[in-house]
Amino acid sequence: MDRSHHQPARILDANANRAREAFRVMEDAARFLLDDRGLTERLKALRHELAGVVGTLPAGILDAQRSVQSDPGRDLSTPTELLREDAEAVVRAAAARASEALRSLEEWSKTLRPETALRFEQLRYRTYEASSALVSRLRRPSPQWRVCLLLSESACRRPWEQVLDAAIEGGVDCIQVREKALPDGPLLDRVRVVLDRARPRGVSVVVNDRVDLALAAGADGVHLGQGDLPCGEARDLAGERLLIGVSTHDEQELSSAIGAGCDLVGVGSIFPSTTKPGLESAGLRLVEGLLADHPGLPHLAIGGIGASEARRLSELGCRGVAVSAAICGAEDPLAASREIVAAMDAREPSPGPGS
Repeated sequence: MDRSHHQPARILDANANRAREAFRVMEDAARFLLDDRGLTERLKALRHELAGVVGTLPAGILDAQRSVQSDPGRDLSTPTELLREDAEAVVRAAAARASEALRSLEEWSKTLRPETALRFEQLRYRTYEASSALVSRLRRPSPQWRVCLLLSESACRRPWEQVLDAAIEGGVDCIQVREKALPDGPLLDRVRVVLDRARPRGVSVVVNDRVDLALAAGADGVHLGQGDLPCGEARDLAGERLLIGVSTHDEQELSSAIGAGCDLVGVGSIFPSTTKPGLESAGLRLVEGLLADHPGLPHLAIGGIGASEARRLSELGCRGVAVSAAICGAEDPLAASREIVAAMDAREPSPGPGS
């Protein structure tokens, strides 16, 4: 019997099963550990697409050559295969299995149906992207800030230092230094002053736009707009030293930011904003979509938010807001901060079992 046609079929069958099992492991992580509907659907779609591409191979060829008992590698294992340090290690191992299996499928399918090899290649690249997003989400729990102050001196009715101190006293748990007009040296000094005042109180500090200055100052993170350095390149520069937030204004931008592995998303402008007056407000639908599809993803609703808007968002299920004018422009920034923090705490807790 000519075995030259059979051996590639066995290889294809084994790797199709290996890739499918790896996709299921990653899908379970997105579904049950992260409660991330969007990422779960993305991985599920990859698993179904794998089945579809495998189905384009000659009918019955894989099943006909399946032979578990005669497989010389079925009982082979290494000590490291029995150990997984944490959920991230499980996902990384599954992602590696998926990519390796897809590469083997790509190469060996060339002997049977070359056009199928191209589809396996495309599937492999999409798997890299999805697994990267999943690993980024599992790498560390990103903080879910309740109220983030967008601190701009030009927006402050009182001296910016007074506004900063009042916001911290009022319960704000993150300060974003947003000074687009300051030269690099003074901006670096500004970030360091904010860090000196905020960090002893347990308040995080992020820098708007500037990955380099956030790193130089030792800030907690950077927040990027759509016209700034892309999230992937920012991650290459910062590694794990910075949390990376990305502003998003529609579902497509939101999906892209998550796919690039951001730690947090800003969504808006939810209400008309004095900070970005030319940006059309999206209303509550963006937040509703985010909460439905990515309930575990840290987020900040942005745009035109004061105490009453914060209360509406909190009642909707939103867990964090970014605020500028309502605190910076307030006559009493301490009272304004306290009111907005209280509004974010006003949502009734979900009833527990048996209640």
